[in-house]
Amino acid sequence: MSVDRDTGTTTGVDGDAGVDREPSANGDVGVDRNANVTDSPAARLQALFEGHRLTPTQRRIAHSMVRRAADVPFLSSVELAELAGVSQPSVTRFAVALGFDGYPALRKHLREVAPTGPVTDTASYNEYQQAVEAEIENLRHLASVLADPRPVERAGRLLAASRPLPVLGLRAAASQAYGFSYFAAKVHPDVRLLNEGGTMVHDRIDSAVRAGATALLCFALPRHPREVVDILAYAKEAGLTVVTVADSAFAPVAKESDLLLPAAVGTGLAFDTACAPMLLGRVLLEAMCDDLPDAQARLEEFDGRAAARGLFVE
Repeated sequence: MSVDRDTGTTTGVDGDAGVDREPSANGDVGVDRNANVTDSPAARLQALFEGHRLTPTQRRIAHSMVRRAADVPFLSSVELAELAGVSQPSVTRFAVALGFDGYPALRKHLREVAPTGPVTDTASYNEYQQAVEAEIENLRHLASVLADPRPVERAGRLLAASRPLPVLGLRAAASQAYGFSYFAAKVHPDVRLLNEGGTMVHDRIDSAVRAGATALLCFALPRHPREVVDILAYAKEAGLTVVTVADSAFAPVAKESDLLLPAAVGTGLAFDTACAPMLLGRVLLEAMCDDLPDAQARLEEFDGRAAARGLFVE
């Protein structure tokens, strides 16, 4: 289902490791070359796309292929075109752009490197079950990404060292930013939530930089507000290192992110579901705590105060 709403569907997602990007908008698909490439189908596809200049239509096809990585070696060019919402000739041109004679050669290559057959058929499931199964697959992709913990560990160090730490999330991503900020404030001395847009957000970024901020964490989910891209560009110009949790390494915010950590969203319902981005946010919290030496002491202090106030029902 595709809907024109704040949380409407995306064209696809990827399941690769964290992406370190140079400030570029040329359409290149790049991954962190210092990271180990996992053996997941999504990671193999991402490695195949790396270094190629892709048009927006071709990036859309790449999006869709990574999201259905286990199925792609068994799809016809017509089926892939329908999946990506493009024409069949666009799929052929995409294969040629990757260096193959045509789509059959690309599919043959993918079948040769695929370790298993197509995923279990879930066609008999109702739409609610299919949505749950899709989210389970998104979490499996995230688990394969985290087989190499270095991008998340690097992000944790950056966030822990930033005093204050601004956390940005607008519209569909506002709840993700709020949830992260709520828990981060229990262990980090100065967390500043930026969940409303407008001109004031630039003032708040300037204030954070003057106070000593060195990094900004952004949650970016579809549909991607143009304002978020502009805010990240402003943050980078102000000297902040931008760490972004996004639905895909192909997301519009990628070119304005220094370290991008992808986590897929579910698109099977009228409104996108974001279990994987939420879990990745909690993983980032854990990584940040590992670099905050007084994190445990702060948590114990809070628990003591909460007990004294009778804050929670036992």
